[in-house]
Amino acid sequence: MALSFVADSMLGRLARWLRALGYDTLYDASWEDEALVRIAHQEGRLLLTRDGALAQRAGAQAILIESEVLVEQLAQLKATVNVRAVAPFSRCLCCNAVVRPISPWAVRERVPAYVYATQSTFFICPNCGRIYWPGTHWERMRAHISAWEAEGVLAQSAEDPPGGGGTEP
Repeated sequence: MALSFVADSMLGRLARWLRALGYDTLYDASWEDEALVRIAHQEGRLLLTRDGALAQRAGAQAILIESEVLVEQLAQLKATVNVRAVAPFSRCLCCNAVVRPISPWAVRERVPAYVYATQSTFFICPNCGRIYWPGTHWERMRAHISAWEAEGVLAQSAEDPPGGGGTEP
């Protein structure tokens, strides 16, 4: 069974990077502790939290994330549950849905003219409608992921992943 996660409100950046790696990662900063524990148990997800009391309540379904630093958070998950790039860029960074290919002509009016003229591959989030393409943000993230997998190092510039490398709906 593939790993899936639910992250508490303190771990939004980590949730986005887990999605970038291809992990099904639920995140909503407004969810209360009880909802997080319920989701973890009902859906068989690991609850990622920086709150020791919440981790204790969730029991074996929780991982207490020890650091506030993204690089160290990812290193902890790599060491404890073997997090790695399983399906990079297969999920929407904003809402977690699996993105799907879409033809360039279908997004012509929804992406900048330069992007349409220079890109031939596009993906759409069927949930929130964001459009993604393998542009410069994508390439920078891919480089960060490759370095992290090879050396266990994620560049400090990766602290705040881009808003999706695509367009808003």
